[in-house]
Amino acid sequence: MKNLIFFDDAEREHLLPLTYSRPVCELRFGMLTLRDKWERELEGKGSFITREYLAQKFPIEISNDNTVINGSVVPNKRLVRLISELDFNEALLYKEELIAARLNRSQFDKLKSNQPVDELVGYELTTTPVKRLAGLTDLIHDHQSEFERDFERLTDGRKSAPIPKGIQTIGNGKIFLEKGAELTNCSLNASTGPIYISQDCKIMEGAVIRGPFYAARGGVVKMCTRIYGPVSLGPYCKVGGELSNVTIVGYSNKTHDGFLGHSYLGEWCNLGAGTNNSNLKNTYSNVRLWNYPEKEALDTGKLFCGLFMADHTKCGINTTFNTGTVVGFASNMVGPFMHPRFVPSFSWGGASSWETHELEGALRTAEAVMKRRARKLTESDRAIFEAVFQQSAPYRPWESEKS
Repeated sequence: MKNLIFFDDAEREHLLPLTYSRPVCELRFGMLTLRDKWERELEGKGSFITREYLAQKFPIEISNDNTVINGSVVPNKRLVRLISELDFNEALLYKEELIAARLNRSQFDKLKSNQPVDELVGYELTTTPVKRLAGLTDLIHDHQSEFERDFERLTDGRKSAPIPKGIQTIGNGKIFLEKGAELTNCSLNASTGPIYISQDCKIMEGAVIRGPFYAARGGVVKMCTRIYGPVSLGPYCKVGGELSNVTIVGYSNKTHDGFLGHSYLGEWCNLGAGTNNSNLKNTYSNVRLWNYPEKEALDTGKLFCGLFMADHTKCGINTTFNTGTVVGFASNMVGPFMHPRFVPSFSWGGASSWETHELEGALRTAEAVMKRRARKLTESDRAIFEAVFQQSAPYRPWESEKS
């Protein structure tokens, strides 16, 4: 089994706030995370070069034969073949940036410490397509083909469990159910993309699902939910209402009526009943979206763009999110207001009234929420909370105003 090591580069900053709490390769794109895709394609096991405060939760494993891969790169067949054919001391570059390399232990130690790697031969990729996740909108656009590829990755050589009686199926047969998935009187339409439903998922009666759609283990689609793919749900997500072009990394809830479209949620988020977001401006003009490196909203060049919400963030009932909204880590939004298009991490409030969601309070909430799913808030999780609290302080203007 190959030893794969994924590294973050400058693109990581453009993917904040979602990458506050994870390496880039842990982002879900299509049905799988980037790490999942590479591990399956290269038959390897991955570890991470990432920010120091993330390293305890996402450690590195170094061997005498290491394939180092840029964590923002999406695999394709040609790129996979080229990486698998690398010899020691060889690297692949794209526009002079490192995409992948094969290094022994001593070479890797030099690379990690930013020392020159002896005799490293770099090959520029001029004819091989390279797709990278370079910004938040990349996560919700042009990813339908990834559902097709991931469906093949997940189903290759496997046979679906039988579709229960009473299930309406439409389309070309690209429907795969793992053993233990529970479906009751729902509709599955694979004519627009594949549908994959994992072990221990529950699709309740009246749910209508139009592919591409993916539900990881333990997911729940509640009664009369309407899903317009592509929609990807990480492990133990619960959804209801109406969803269109949505990805959720995992362990988050949108269980009530309300619309969520062209949006991306992290882990341990909860949307209150009646929460809605806009994904298209009334003027049909391009959406502007907050960018962390530039510290301002930039033109995305996209007409459709909804909500991006980082881990451990919650919102109350009847919350409304405007087109192109970015909400940080461990925030709590209350009141039936139209919230700002940028909400910093560790914010508490609504409309124009905000205060800091204090660290200890955020940790207590996280501990309680995770306990409900039989998960423990670890010391490495606490370290991430503490680091993000400090790093995000400059974005909370009310703190400087008070001082």
